Formats: sequence, structure tokens, C-alpha cells
Amino acid sequence: MILCALADLPDPGARGPFAVESGDGRTRKVFLVHTNGQVRAFLDTCPHVGVPLEMEQDRFLDLTGSEIVCSVHGARFDPQTGACLWGPCRGRSLTRVEIRRIGDQVAVTIPLIFS
Repeated sequence: MILCALADLPDPGARGPFAVESGDGRTRKVFLVHTNGQVRAFLDTCPHVGVPLEMEQDRFLDLTGSEIVCSVHGARFDPQTGACLWGPCRGRSLTRVEIRRIGDQVAVTIPLIFS
């Protein structure tokens, strides 16, 4: 499933959430993060309380574009690994979703594959 064109994803920047079929009959929300030339995808779920991370559509990063921020309690996550750097979920990580490039598009495999 194509999520977006790479050209529509600034570096640093984020897009989402995208509704994606998980293969178990559930729809999951996924977001993309583009930092330092690398694109990663994560489930849009905070490991602390399970709430969506985005502050508003396509806004997952802090003002410097260097960390993912939870909109509810301000936890901060590494955009490369998803590891919680600060906050009540320290020691846990965001769930990473495998993505691939198809030409200039970013896609996920259906059903979702988690890493």
C-alpha cells in the first residue's frame, strides 16, 4: 500500500497518520518520519497509554525536527529507533513498521510487518 511520495515528506518531517489494514482484521494508524535522509514508519500509538502521538495532522516532531513527541504527556522518542528518550515510557519504544520504496513512493506491505 502506497502511503505517500518521498517528495511529499520533508527532511526533517513527518506525515500521517495513515489508516492501514494490519492483516488481523484491524486497522492501524501508521506515521512516517524523515530525518537525516532516512525514512522510518511507526504505529501511531504511545507505549505509555496507547494514545495517538500527533499534535495535529502530519505533526509528530518537535520544533527542531530532531525528536518525535507524544502530544499527551510530552514523552520524546528517537526518530531513528523509536526508543523513548524522555518521559514516563522510558525504556520502551514505539512499534516500528517495515516500509519499502517503490520508485519515488513510500509503501507498507499488507499485512503490516512489525520490527
